[in-house]
Amino acid sequence: MAIEVKARKTESDARLQVGGIKVEVVRKDIKNLHLGVYPPLGRVRVAAPLVISDDAVRLAVIDKLGWIKRQKAKFVEQPRQTQREMVNGESHYFLGQRYRLRVHEVAAPARVAVRGIASLDLFVRSGASAEQREAVLLHWYRGQLKALIPPLLEKWQPILGVQASHWGIKKMKTKWGSCNPSAKRLWFNLELAKKPEMCLEYIVVHELLHLLERKHSERFTALMDAYLPNWRVCRETLNGGMLGHEVWEY
Repeated sequence: MAIEVKARKTESDARLQVGGIKVEVVRKDIKNLHLGVYPPLGRVRVAAPLVISDDAVRLAVIDKLGWIKRQKAKFVEQPRQTQREMVNGESHYFLGQRYRLRVHEVAAPARVAVRGIASLDLFVRSGASAEQREAVLLHWYRGQLKALIPPLLEKWQPILGVQASHWGIKKMKTKWGSCNPSAKRLWFNLELAKKPEMCLEYIVVHELLHLLERKHSERFTALMDAYLPNWRVCRETLNGGMLGHEVWEY
């Protein structure tokens, strides 16, 4: 059965349609082609070297078509939260644990506290909007990661023989972490605060290893196997959990 391939190009990128699947193509000054399928609905993106022809990109996508469809199916089946309203009884996650939100209106600075193993207490000013309540919670998540990441860096940097010059936390839609090997700068997704600690450690090791090997090459996989043998379990746990609500753009 023939696979229909259509293309529409712009100055900076292109859109392919391969077997009924939309594919975003971004051309960069890189050596190898990278293909990824991203949450929440299985957006397909190819980062392609400037010298690779459109036909070569199409063939690469066709070659991975079966894998792409399997990944997209996983995202479609993955449970996800509805828009959070920041009200009493709502489910929120911290370090892989599910908590029920308890909102308290107080005449004091806003804060968040974990109560036991089941409740997440949010203290806010009277009349605070859902957006303001969420901002308080996100600020708290950021603070928790700022406390959790340094010990992991202190543990793993001497083991791996690398040293990051800077690291930070930000919201990212398609990556759990990123590394700029030239600047030795690491970024971690704010959403990691909701995942089990072993997942955070996996991402810390993953990004630090990019200081030794830029690409997801066979050498990179061998390094992951050597230093963190259970990394595949961590990856499955990280990507298999409930997706948060977000307004995603294709």
